[in-house]
Amino acid sequence: MAARAAADLAGRAEDVELAESVSMAMLLVLETLHPTERAVFVLREVFGLEYDEIGEAVGKTPATVRQIAHRARGHVAARRPRASVSAEQAGQALAAFQSAIETGDLQRLLDLLAPDVVLLTDGGGVVPAALAPVEGAATVAGLLSRIAGTARLRPAHVNGHPALLVDLDGEIDSVVAIRLDGGLISGLYAVRNPGKLSRIGHETVVSR
Repeated sequence: MAARAAADLAGRAEDVELAESVSMAMLLVLETLHPTERAVFVLREVFGLEYDEIGEAVGKTPATVRQIAHRARGHVAARRPRASVSAEQAGQALAAFQSAIETGDLQRLLDLLAPDVVLLTDGGGVVPAALAPVEGAATVAGLLSRIAGTARLRPAHVNGHPALLVDLDGEIDSVVAIRLDGGLISGLYAVRNPGKLSRIGHETVVSR
């Protein structure tokens, strides 16, 4: 069981099972970990396995696994949002984000994004999506600015997070959830996976 879980988690943090068991914010953090750190962290913190069991799964000694877990917990703690955001602040940030994308205002996007922002994309292996996290405000802003004039954006809340529904040709093409930290967008999770998008109508409350 441990070996199978480690094999899945180490190479596929975007797995449906993992995506549904942890928050969007945690997914963003997990993607910044080394695959072995990610596997150790999830097996320990999510599944509660002992260090010797994890060691067998990842091919490390229990002592090494303990060190990896300690390092991973420190990394995760450092990447957690440092302050809560009110519903009003979230709404204002989402509106500004939507406006910047719709107008293709690159400078405005840069002003809204944290310098170390991380963008994750989930295509489920069915539709095109980035295979690795996209990091850095300039790179992420450059990608987002390409949406201008090509799609309709609608504000929403997905799994408790402010988000934008991206409609293309009258259908939902993707959902972009955002994480706020210190007034800036520090993480984005863009879902294009058709299997997950099919549930959006049931799990999403569209902002008015």
